[in-house]
Amino acid sequence: MKRFASRYSIYKDKKNLARLAASVLFLAVSIFATYFAILYATDHASFPVTDIILSNIPTYNVDAIFLYGPVIFWTVIGVYLIFFAPEKIPFSLKTIALFLLIRSAFLCMTHIGPFPSHALIRGGGIIGVFNSGDDLFFSSHTGLPFLMALILWDKKPWRIFCIIGSIFFGIIVLMAHLHYSIDVFAAFFITYAIYRIAFRFLKREKLLFDKHVENDPVVSALNSADLE
Repeated sequence: MKRFASRYSIYKDKKNLARLAASVLFLAVSIFATYFAILYATDHASFPVTDIILSNIPTYNVDAIFLYGPVIFWTVIGVYLIFFAPEKIPFSLKTIALFLLIRSAFLCMTHIGPFPSHALIRGGGIIGVFNSGDDLFFSSHTGLPFLMALILWDKKPWRIFCIIGSIFFGIIVLMAHLHYSIDVFAAFFITYAIYRIAFRFLKREKLLFDKHVENDPVVSALNSADLE
């Protein structure tokens, strides 16, 4: 219990609390950007193209897994971060937000239409937009779990869990014909590049939170330094 409380003590510092608030705001902005990027990509979608995998497999009904699988995955990750690794939350949120912003830019660049036999995911309103299947390059179902694997790389069980989740969801979107093969396979390479960008520009913040232990002199020095 004492260790649990000490982890949250980092947010007693106003600078750390400000970083946490900024990460939440950054994530909110990135979600809005993704929403409008999907609308734009949908409105400007062109003709579909052939695909080495999708053209040779039938469309499978995996609607429930596609919709609720990520909910379960992110619930598990969220519980872990909140209760066992709160020091990782700001860096995780900002890196996810960067992922979404970069992906939004990719969505607006090329407008290949969805594969003709793609599954129709039921859902209306905002949920329907985010699960329309029109946001193709690159796959967030594949990329985001892999991003969490990179963030939690030092925790082997969670690294394995996230990598398995990334591969699993990649297979699911291909089975449903909701992403082209390039959307799935490129996601791993682009996601790694995004992580390296985040690590470069949030290096001190990542060090501050990853190295947090009670009475650690390194952390004390970082907390007292002006990192802004």
